Amino acid sequence: MSDDEATTSRSRPWVMRTYSGHSNARASNELYRTNLARGQTGLSIAFDLPTQTGYDPDAPQASGEVGRVGVPVAHLGHMGQLFEDIPVAEMNTSMTINATAAWLLALYVAHAEQRGVDPSVLQGTTQNDILKEYLSRGTYIFSPEPSLRLTVDTIAYTVGNVPRWNPINVCSYHLQEAGATPVQEVAYALANAIAVLDGVRASGKVAEDRFDQVVGRISFFVNAGVRFIEETAKMRAFSEMWDRICKERYGVLDERLRRFRYGVQVNSLGLTEAQPENNIARIVLETLGVTLSKDARARAIQLPAWNEALGLPRPWDQQWSLRIQQILAFESDLLEYDDVFEGSTVMERKTADLLDAATAELDDVVSRGGAFSVVDELKTRLVRSQAERVARIESGRQLVVGVNCFTDSAESPLPADSVFKPEPTVAAELRADLAAWRQSRDVAAVRRALDDLRRAAERPDADLMAPTLALARAGGTTGEWGGALREVFGEYRAPTGVAGARGAHAGELADAAARALALARRTGSPPRLLVGKPGLDGHSNGAEQIAVAARDAGFEVIYQGIRLSPEQIAAAARDEDVDVVGLSILSGSHLELVPEVLDRLRAAGVDTTVVVGGIVPKEDAEVLLGKGVAAVYTPKDFKFATILGELLDLVEERRERLG
Repeated sequence: MSDDEATTSRSRPWVMRTYSGHSNARASNELYRTNLARGQTGLSIAFDLPTQTGYDPDAPQASGEVGRVGVPVAHLGHMGQLFEDIPVAEMNTSMTINATAAWLLALYVAHAEQRGVDPSVLQGTTQNDILKEYLSRGTYIFSPEPSLRLTVDTIAYTVGNVPRWNPINVCSYHLQEAGATPVQEVAYALANAIAVLDGVRASGKVAEDRFDQVVGRISFFVNAGVRFIEETAKMRAFSEMWDRICKERYGVLDERLRRFRYGVQVNSLGLTEAQPENNIARIVLETLGVTLSKDARARAIQLPAWNEALGLPRPWDQQWSLRIQQILAFESDLLEYDDVFEGSTVMERKTADLLDAATAELDDVVSRGGAFSVVDELKTRLVRSQAERVARIESGRQLVVGVNCFTDSAESPLPADSVFKPEPTVAAELRADLAAWRQSRDVAAVRRALDDLRRAAERPDADLMAPTLALARAGGTTGEWGGALREVFGEYRAPTGVAGARGAHAGELADAAARALALARRTGSPPRLLVGKPGLDGHSNGAEQIAVAARDAGFEVIYQGIRLSPEQIAAAARDEDVDVVGLSILSGSHLELVPEVLDRLRAAGVDTTVVVGGIVPKEDAEVLLGKGVAAVYTPKDFKFATILGELLDLVEERRERLG
């Protein structure tokens, strides 16, 4: 093939995104316009935790979390600021939002209407996948039944009114982050899609002759690990299984509507704090897993930054990841050829093996009543898989360069400590903004819209999107929408999965277990560890794994799940008479939440030892140690035997001190 022929026959590149948002809507808008100017071809909006969990910036639960891991969007004015000078009619906008997906979509539609844009032309995606929040990410609000209802109503609305929108992005990304094997990732994601589609069909809110359009708008968001041959086979298996499900279960005849449409963010779980420069090579290899095979190539890709295991990336770090995509798409010859794996016996065999195993796993979930019926069981399986992965790394059976092998290194010239930190004034400014917004709107119209929303929620067959849209147009806020539905639906605490993962670390923790047993015999009770997750951070993998490992090492472990208040943690420490409180925070709010927990413990008269785990920069760790924290653990501290040995030292010191 000549150079001219190759150029004219190149496939179109995928949509290129970076996952971003921070501080406030205006700052995020500036970042988005900068990224678009540098060649990004779509937007991927990261929302902060209060927005994801249905709270306004001035809510007590939002303390320390405002603008930290994404952009706060509390009302229609913020949506306008977020998209100022960005052509929403032309933009492909992905919104990573789940529990509050209906609300954020309503704000986006209302903003488009304000700008004179017909919603029917809008293109983009709301993730709107609540099942994976129960299993891995933790930003759920309501129990499965009302959550599925919100998902169904959002889908039904878009099919009729925003037909170019993907109303759900079934997200297996966080399943892999939570420990899912390729087989589990494929099976559980497809079980999720089946449960949602069955829910739409059973609702009767979409006419039967339009149901194939619903199937055609289902998209997926997957993960790609560093084993890029296996990941390529996984994507081919995903595509084949989805086509079969659409054809056989739902009778979709148009093959275009059966196409497995997916976007990707490559694996963040494997990014390392140790020798973080190695993460660039990992990101490139992971990108190949979802681009090499033309027949199973991603339609949109967003890449993490090399320093995400250290903290929030800066714009330059995100630009580096964007350049990886651009070099692959425009400098390499990847897009000039048909599927390079066609006829490969290796790929065919690997794909077939994954197909068989994933089909068996999927059939098991469906036979148990479907994905929403077995949340507890699926969570347990993921925690167990993650524990096995961690044990392999700790023992050296799974090699991670720079972490458990090839650890000698020249000093890196890269500014590893240079990560993004939101301005400390952000939360106060947003509280003032919110007060001004509430004074400027039609209070009576908001009250009527909230009443209509509550009444609709109380009627199981009523549509929730119409009153949600009315509230968005009237000037309601994220917290008001979430609060109204909490009044009717209540709140939910998902299973932790910890109870079913016993024994994963037994070999590696034998010495710690022997010490714990000797301590229990000497003092009359086993060492007691409270694992606490304060704030709104739902990333529970680390907390779950330390809970599993500590139990395997002979600790009595108290773990009550995510999103506990400092008051609840202090009360549990008092009531359970624990030796150590281990706080897990990955949202960056450690400087606000950890001191508050310490203050609550002191106020309750609890004499216990506090340790912290999470993505904590060195200078922040020094601050926490100065406030009385006994130890700070970050991702580089991967050896649970070492961590638990140090915790046993702290337990012994405490018990000697207390006599």
